[in-house]
Amino acid sequence: MADTTPNATPSVAYQNWAARQGRARRKVIVGRLLLLLGFLALWEYAPRNGMVNPMLTSYPSAVWDGFWDLIAQGKLGLHIGVTLMEVMISFAIAMILGTVIAICLWLSPMLERVLDPFLVVLNALPKIALVPIFYIWLGPTGSIYAVAIAVALFITILMLYTGFNQSDPNKIKLAKTLGAGQVQILTKVILPGNVHTFMATLKANVGLSLVGVIVGEFQASKAGLGYLIVYGSQIFRMDMVMAAIVILSLISVGIYLVVQKAEALLTR
Repeated sequence: MADTTPNATPSVAYQNWAARQGRARRKVIVGRLLLLLGFLALWEYAPRNGMVNPMLTSYPSAVWDGFWDLIAQGKLGLHIGVTLMEVMISFAIAMILGTVIAICLWLSPMLERVLDPFLVVLNALPKIALVPIFYIWLGPTGSIYAVAIAVALFITILMLYTGFNQSDPNKIKLAKTLGAGQVQILTKVILPGNVHTFMATLKANVGLSLVGVIVGEFQASKAGLGYLIVYGSQIFRMDMVMAAIVILSLISVGIYLVVQKAEALLTR
């Protein structure tokens, strides 16, 4: 029997395009690495040659030594674990609560009209101003979660509600024509049509939840990376402070990559 499988060999034009795309990606990666290495080299050179005070800025080799010093003390894992737990719990609560409130606002235009100015004001309010109040009300541990949730919650509500309102009106009209109710439109049109809005909100909340947790730890915590930053600054151990900041950066990148991978899977 003759082979009827179509020829799957890419065309020359496609191969050239793929090669150009590959070269562009490699250039971007090389550019990022060069920028990072240049920054680290300048950071190492300037304090060692008296251009800046090393007590105020530290330098990469000292930060590396400080990182291993924290590991040798046996408490770095505890501090990272505490911060990660606080971030994940705050992140989950802000997303779930924000989604529920955004859905309620979409289902009830009257409720949205009543709450809209309050949501705008609360979103614009500097959340750091609430830290002492949360500390008095909720104590040292509860205040950390409260600040992190407050930082992420209102932007979650506004982003999701805006996305719901910008859904394709033709699809909504078609669903109504076919006899769909509000709940059916929500579950069959609005929510599936706003997957990208959900993912954008998740990406934004990763950083916001981490910021809220660190701000809360500055005020009240006895463990966590925010505590390490405050403690290191109090004893003028900038290597400890910078090591904690580097770890926070790596945590942010790690969580962001997880969300990005989830977005790719959902989109597919």
